[in-house]
Amino acid sequence: MSTNIQKQDNFYLDIKNLIQSAKNRVYQTINSVMTKTYWEIGKRIVKQEQEGEVRATYGKAILKNLSKELTMEFGKGFSVDNLENMRRFYMAYSKSETVSRNFSLSWSHYIFLTRLESQERDFYEIEAVENSWSLRELKREFNSGLYERLKLNRDTKSIKELSKKGQVVSSIDEVIKDPYILEFVGLPEHSSYSESELEQRLIDKIEDFLLELGKGFTFVARQKRITIDEKHFRVDLVFYNRFLNCFVLIDLKIGELKHQDIGQMMMYVNYFDRYEKQRNENKTVGIILCKDKSNALVKMTLPEDNSQIYASKYLTVLPNKDELKRLLEEQK
Repeated sequence: MSTNIQKQDNFYLDIKNLIQSAKNRVYQTINSVMTKTYWEIGKRIVKQEQEGEVRATYGKAILKNLSKELTMEFGKGFSVDNLENMRRFYMAYSKSETVSRNFSLSWSHYIFLTRLESQERDFYEIEAVENSWSLRELKREFNSGLYERLKLNRDTKSIKELSKKGQVVSSIDEVIKDPYILEFVGLPEHSSYSESELEQRLIDKIEDFLLELGKGFTFVARQKRITIDEKHFRVDLVFYNRFLNCFVLIDLKIGELKHQDIGQMMMYVNYFDRYEKQRNENKTVGIILCKDKSNALVKMTLPEDNSQIYASKYLTVLPNKDELKRLLEEQK
Protein backbone atom coordinates (compact mmCIF):
# COMPACT_ATOMS: atom_id res chain seq x y z
CA MET A 1 0.00 0.00 0.00
CA SER A 2 2.79 2.41 0.94
CA THR A 3 4.51 1.65 -2.39
CA ASN A 4 1.39 2.69 -4.29
CA ILE A 5 1.16 5.91 -2.27
CA GLN A 6 4.82 6.65 -3.03
CA LYS A 7 4.25 6.06 -6.74
CA GLN A 8 1.22 8.35 -6.64
CA ASP A 9 3.21 11.08 -4.86
CA ASN A 10 6.00 10.77 -7.44
CA PHE A 11 3.39 11.01 -10.19
CA TYR A 12 1.96 14.21 -8.74
CA LEU A 13 5.45 15.67 -8.23
CA ASP A 14 6.42 14.86 -11.81
CA ILE A 15 3.35 16.66 -13.18
CA LYS A 16 3.95 19.68 -10.91
CA ASN A 17 7.58 19.92 -12.04
CA LEU A 18 6.47 19.71 -15.66
CA ILE A 19 4.02 22.59 -15.19
CA GLN A 20 6.55 24.71 -13.28
CA SER A 21 9.15 24.12 -15.99
CA ALA A 22 6.65 25.19 -18.65
CA LYS A 23 5.80 28.34 -16.66
CA ASN A 24 9.49 29.21 -16.38
CA ARG A 25 9.97 28.80 -20.13
CA VAL A 26 6.91 30.94 -20.83
CA TYR A 27 8.25 33.65 -18.50
CA GLN A 28 11.66 33.54 -20.18
CA THR A 29 10.05 33.76 -23.61
CA ILE A 30 7.86 36.70 -22.59
CA ASN A 31 10.87 38.43 -21.01
CA SER A 32 12.94 38.00 -24.17
CA VAL A 33 10.14 39.16 -26.47
CA MET A 34 9.36 42.23 -24.36
CA THR A 35 13.04 43.18 -24.10
CA LYS A 36 13.41 42.94 -27.87
CA THR A 37 10.25 45.05 -28.19
CA TYR A 38 11.77 47.71 -25.91
CA TRP A 39 14.89 47.70 -28.11
CA GLU A 40 12.69 48.25 -31.19
CA ILE A 41 10.80 51.08 -29.44
CA GLY A 42 14.12 52.70 -28.56
CA LYS A 43 15.25 52.37 -32.18
CA ARG A 44 12.13 54.12 -33.45
CA ILE A 45 12.47 56.90 -30.89
CA VAL A 46 16.05 57.57 -32.00
CA LYS A 47 15.04 57.49 -35.67
CA GLN A 48 12.18 59.93 -35.02
CA GLU A 49 14.56 62.28 -33.18
CA GLN A 50 17.09 62.15 -36.00
CA GLU A 51 14.45 63.03 -38.58
CA GLY A 52 13.05 65.89 -36.53
CA GLU A 53 14.39 69.23 -35.40
CA VAL A 54 17.79 69.15 -33.72
CA ARG A 55 16.66 70.51 -30.38
CA ALA A 56 16.64 68.99 -26.91
CA THR A 57 13.09 70.23 -26.38
CA TYR A 58 11.97 68.32 -29.46
CA GLY A 59 13.28 65.04 -28.02
CA LYS A 60 11.55 65.66 -24.71
CA ALA A 61 8.29 66.43 -26.47
CA ILE A 62 8.48 63.14 -28.40
CA LEU A 63 8.85 61.12 -25.22
CA LYS A 64 6.15 63.07 -23.36
CA ASN A 65 3.57 62.68 -26.13
CA LEU A 66 4.46 59.05 -26.78
CA SER A 67 4.18 58.25 -23.07
CA LYS A 68 0.70 59.78 -22.98
CA GLU A 69 -0.47 57.79 -26.03
CA LEU A 70 0.95 54.43 -24.86
CA THR A 71 -0.28 54.82 -21.29
CA MET A 72 -3.83 55.49 -22.50
CA GLU A 73 -3.68 52.40 -24.72
CA PHE A 74 -1.64 49.90 -22.66
CA GLY A 75 -1.52 51.20 -19.08
CA LYS A 76 1.58 51.34 -16.88
CA GLY A 77 5.15 50.74 -18.04
CA PHE A 78 5.50 53.57 -20.55
CA SER A 79 6.46 56.54 -18.43
CA VAL A 80 8.82 59.16 -19.88
CA ASP A 81 11.65 57.74 -17.74
CA ASN A 82 11.06 54.20 -19.01
CA LEU A 83 10.90 55.39 -22.62
CA GLU A 84 14.21 57.14 -22.01
CA ASN A 85 15.55 53.80 -20.74
CA MET A 86 14.42 52.16 -24.01
CA ARG A 87 16.13 54.88 -26.00
CA ARG A 88 19.35 54.42 -24.03
CA PHE A 89 19.01 50.62 -24.35
CA TYR A 90 18.96 50.86 -28.14
CA MET A 91 21.88 53.28 -28.17
CA ALA A 92 23.94 50.90 -26.03
CA TYR A 93 23.03 47.83 -28.11
CA SER A 94 22.66 49.41 -31.55
CA LYS A 95 24.89 47.00 -33.50
CA SER A 96 23.14 45.45 -36.49
CA GLU A 97 23.37 41.90 -35.14
CA THR A 98 21.54 42.94 -31.96
CA VAL A 99 18.13 42.57 -33.62
CA SER A 100 18.47 38.80 -33.92
CA ARG A 101 20.28 38.18 -30.62
CA ASN A 102 18.70 36.78 -27.49
CA PHE A 103 18.25 39.08 -24.53
CA SER A 104 18.57 36.57 -21.70
CA LEU A 105 18.46 38.95 -18.74
CA SER A 106 15.58 40.88 -17.23
CA TRP A 107 14.71 44.40 -18.31
CA SER A 108 15.97 45.67 -14.94
CA HIS A 109 19.37 44.06 -15.64
CA TYR A 110 19.61 45.88 -18.96
CA ILE A 111 18.58 49.23 -17.52
CA PHE A 112 21.55 48.91 -15.17
CA LEU A 113 23.95 47.64 -17.86
CA THR A 114 23.21 50.54 -20.22
CA ARG A 115 24.84 52.90 -17.73
CA LEU A 116 28.24 51.18 -18.10
CA GLU A 117 31.02 51.67 -20.62
CA SER A 118 30.95 49.24 -23.56
CA GLN A 119 33.76 46.80 -22.60
CA GLU A 120 32.69 46.72 -18.97
CA ARG A 121 29.04 46.32 -20.00
CA ASP A 122 29.81 43.37 -22.28
CA PHE A 123 31.79 41.64 -19.52
CA TYR A 124 29.07 42.00 -16.88
CA GLU A 125 26.34 40.91 -19.29
CA ILE A 126 28.23 37.69 -20.15
CA GLU A 127 28.94 36.94 -16.49
CA ALA A 128 25.35 37.68 -15.41
CA VAL A 129 23.98 35.29 -18.05
CA GLU A 130 26.49 32.48 -17.46
CA ASN A 131 26.20 32.63 -13.66
CA SER A 132 22.46 33.45 -13.46
CA TRP A 133 23.14 36.55 -11.38
CA SER A 134 20.16 38.31 -9.88
CA LEU A 135 20.08 42.09 -10.27
CA ARG A 136 21.33 42.39 -6.68
CA GLU A 137 24.28 40.11 -7.42
CA LEU A 138 25.08 42.00 -10.63
CA LYS A 139 25.13 45.33 -8.81
CA ARG A 140 27.22 43.85 -6.02
CA GLU A 141 29.85 42.54 -8.46
CA PHE A 142 29.98 45.89 -10.23
CA ASN A 143 30.21 47.88 -6.99
CA SER A 144 33.04 45.61 -5.78
CA GLY A 145 34.99 46.40 -8.97
CA LEU A 146 35.12 42.82 -10.24
CA TYR A 147 36.09 43.86 -13.76
CA GLU A 148 38.89 46.17 -12.57
CA ARG A 149 40.25 43.56 -10.15
CA LEU A 150 40.33 40.84 -12.80
CA LYS A 151 42.20 43.18 -15.15
CA LEU A 152 45.14 43.49 -12.74
CA ASN A 153 47.02 40.32 -13.74
CA ARG A 154 46.22 40.53 -17.46
CA ASP A 155 47.90 42.01 -20.52
CA THR A 156 46.06 44.15 -23.08
CA LYS A 157 45.00 41.17 -25.20
CA SER A 158 43.61 39.28 -22.19
CA ILE A 159 41.70 42.36 -21.01
CA LYS A 160 39.96 42.57 -24.40
CA GLU A 161 39.07 38.88 -24.09
CA LEU A 162 37.27 39.66 -20.81
CA SER A 163 34.71 41.80 -22.65
CA LYS A 164 34.29 39.21 -25.42
CA LYS A 165 34.14 35.97 -23.43
CA GLY A 166 33.79 36.95 -19.78
CA GLN A 167 36.05 35.30 -17.21
CA VAL A 168 37.65 32.18 -18.69
CA VAL A 169 39.61 30.32 -16.01
CA SER A 170 42.71 28.62 -17.40
CA SER A 171 45.33 29.59 -14.80
CA ILE A 172 45.42 30.52 -11.14
CA ASP A 173 46.49 34.10 -11.99
CA GLU A 174 43.10 34.58 -13.67
CA VAL A 175 41.34 33.65 -10.42
CA ILE A 176 43.33 35.54 -7.78
CA LYS A 177 41.99 38.94 -6.73
CA ASP A 178 43.67 41.62 -4.67
CA PRO A 179 41.86 42.90 -2.74
CA TYR A 180 38.98 40.55 -1.92
CA ILE A 181 35.79 42.38 -0.95
CA LEU A 182 34.02 40.73 1.98
CA GLU A 183 31.43 43.36 2.87
CA PHE A 184 28.76 40.65 3.20
CA VAL A 185 30.27 39.40 6.49
CA GLY A 186 28.92 42.51 8.21
CA LEU A 187 32.08 43.39 10.15
CA PRO A 188 32.81 47.14 10.40
CA GLU A 189 36.18 48.22 9.02
CA HIS A 190 37.75 49.25 12.32
CA SER A 191 36.00 46.80 14.65
CA SER A 192 37.82 44.25 16.76
CA TYR A 193 37.20 40.64 15.75
CA SER A 194 39.06 37.34 15.80
CA GLU A 195 40.13 35.13 12.91
CA SER A 196 37.64 32.49 14.07
CA GLU A 197 34.80 35.06 14.01
CA LEU A 198 35.75 36.12 10.48
CA GLU A 199 35.85 32.47 9.46
CA GLN A 200 32.41 31.81 10.97
CA ARG A 201 30.96 34.83 9.17
CA LEU A 202 32.36 33.55 5.86
CA ILE A 203 30.84 30.11 6.46
CA ASP A 204 27.49 31.68 7.37
CA LYS A 205 27.61 33.56 4.06
CA ILE A 206 29.20 30.78 2.02
CA GLU A 207 27.15 31.52 -1.12
CA ASP A 208 28.32 35.14 -1.09
CA PHE A 209 31.90 34.04 -0.44
CA LEU A 210 31.81 31.58 -3.35
CA LEU A 211 30.52 34.39 -5.57
CA GLU A 212 33.44 36.58 -4.50
CA LEU A 213 36.00 33.79 -5.01
CA GLY A 214 34.89 33.40 -8.61
CA LYS A 215 34.18 30.63 -11.08
CA GLY A 216 34.52 26.94 -10.35
CA PHE A 217 34.94 26.98 -6.56
CA THR A 218 33.40 24.28 -4.35
CA PHE A 219 33.59 24.30 -0.56
CA VAL A 220 35.38 21.26 0.91
CA ALA A 221 36.15 21.80 4.59
CA ARG A 222 36.84 24.23 7.42
CA GLN A 223 39.55 23.77 10.07
CA LYS A 224 40.93 20.82 8.10
CA ARG A 225 43.28 19.00 10.46
CA ILE A 226 46.64 17.81 9.18
CA THR A 227 49.16 15.92 11.31
CA ILE A 228 52.91 16.17 10.85
CA ASP A 229 55.24 14.30 13.21
CA GLU A 230 52.42 13.95 15.78
CA LYS A 231 51.77 17.68 15.72
CA HIS A 232 48.35 18.90 14.60
CA PHE A 233 47.72 21.91 12.36
CA ARG A 234 44.47 23.25 10.94
CA VAL A 235 43.84 24.88 7.57
CA ASP A 236 41.13 27.52 7.97
CA LEU A 237 39.22 26.85 4.73
CA VAL A 238 39.63 24.30 1.94
CA PHE A 239 38.05 24.69 -1.51
CA TYR A 240 38.37 22.89 -4.81
CA ASN A 241 38.35 24.57 -8.22
CA ARG A 242 36.97 22.35 -10.97
CA PHE A 243 38.40 24.48 -13.80
CA LEU A 244 41.91 24.46 -12.34
CA ASN A 245 41.52 20.88 -11.10
CA CYS A 246 43.22 21.59 -7.79
CA PHE A 247 42.70 22.23 -4.08
CA VAL A 248 42.70 25.88 -2.96
CA LEU A 249 43.60 26.51 0.68
CA ILE A 250 42.69 29.77 2.41
CA ASP A 251 44.28 31.03 5.61
CA LEU A 252 42.80 34.07 7.39
CA LYS A 253 44.97 36.71 9.09
CA ILE A 254 43.30 39.68 10.79
CA GLY A 255 46.51 41.73 11.06
CA GLU A 256 49.53 42.49 8.92
CA LEU A 257 51.02 39.57 7.02
CA LYS A 258 54.25 38.14 8.49
CA HIS A 259 56.83 35.97 6.77
CA GLN A 260 55.97 33.16 9.21
CA ASP A 261 52.42 33.17 7.80
CA ILE A 262 53.78 32.56 4.32
CA GLY A 263 55.98 29.74 5.61
CA GLN A 264 52.99 28.14 7.30
CA MET A 265 50.96 28.25 4.08
CA MET A 266 53.85 26.74 2.15
CA MET A 267 53.79 23.84 4.62
CA TYR A 268 50.02 23.37 4.13
CA VAL A 269 50.39 23.39 0.35
CA ASN A 270 53.27 20.88 0.44
CA TYR A 271 51.24 18.57 2.68
CA PHE A 272 48.23 18.62 0.35
CA ASP A 273 50.43 18.02 -2.69
CA ARG A 274 52.01 14.97 -1.07
CA TYR A 275 49.09 13.41 0.78
CA GLU A 276 45.76 14.77 -0.51
CA LYS A 277 45.91 15.45 -4.24
CA GLN A 278 45.54 12.69 -6.80
CA ARG A 279 47.98 12.09 -9.65
CA ASN A 280 45.62 13.56 -12.22
CA GLU A 281 45.14 16.76 -10.20
CA ASN A 282 47.22 19.95 -10.42
CA LYS A 283 49.35 21.39 -7.63
CA THR A 284 47.60 22.88 -4.62
CA VAL A 285 47.16 26.65 -4.39
CA GLY A 286 47.31 28.62 -1.16
CA ILE A 287 45.75 32.06 -0.61
CA ILE A 288 46.49 34.07 2.52
CA LEU A 289 43.79 36.68 3.16
CA CYS A 290 45.18 39.43 5.37
CA LYS A 291 44.18 42.88 6.55
CA ASP A 292 47.46 44.37 5.39
CA LYS A 293 50.68 43.24 3.72
CA SER A 294 54.06 44.35 2.39
CA ASN A 295 54.44 43.39 -1.24
CA ALA A 296 58.22 43.51 -0.85
CA LEU A 297 58.09 41.03 2.05
CA VAL A 298 55.87 38.66 0.07
CA LYS A 299 58.16 38.83 -2.96
CA MET A 300 61.29 38.23 -0.87
CA THR A 301 59.81 35.30 1.07
CA LEU A 302 58.42 33.37 -1.89
CA PRO A 303 60.60 31.68 -4.54
CA GLU A 304 60.98 33.56 -7.85
CA ASP A 305 59.11 30.85 -9.77
CA ASN A 306 56.22 30.81 -7.29
CA SER A 307 52.91 29.70 -8.76
CA GLN A 308 51.23 28.25 -5.68
CA ILE A 309 51.21 30.81 -2.84
CA TYR A 310 49.34 34.12 -3.02
CA ALA A 311 48.73 36.86 -0.49
CA SER A 312 45.78 39.23 -0.91
CA LYS A 313 44.25 41.95 1.19
CA TYR A 314 40.62 41.75 2.21
CA LEU A 315 38.13 44.52 2.95
CA THR A 316 35.08 44.09 5.16
CA VAL A 317 33.50 47.30 3.88
CA LEU A 318 32.61 47.95 0.25
CA PRO A 319 34.92 50.76 -0.91
CA ASN A 320 33.75 53.62 -3.08
CA LYS A 321 35.14 53.84 -6.60
CA ASP A 322 37.92 56.28 -5.68
CA GLU A 323 39.12 54.09 -2.81
CA LEU A 324 39.02 51.00 -4.99
CA LYS A 325 40.97 52.77 -7.73
CA ARG A 326 43.63 53.75 -5.19
CA LEU A 327 43.89 50.17 -3.89
CA LEU A 328 44.24 48.77 -7.40
CA GLU A 329 46.93 51.31 -8.23
CA GLU A 330 48.83 50.17 -5.14
CA GLN A 331 48.70 46.55 -6.33
CA LYS A 332 50.04 47.53 -9.73
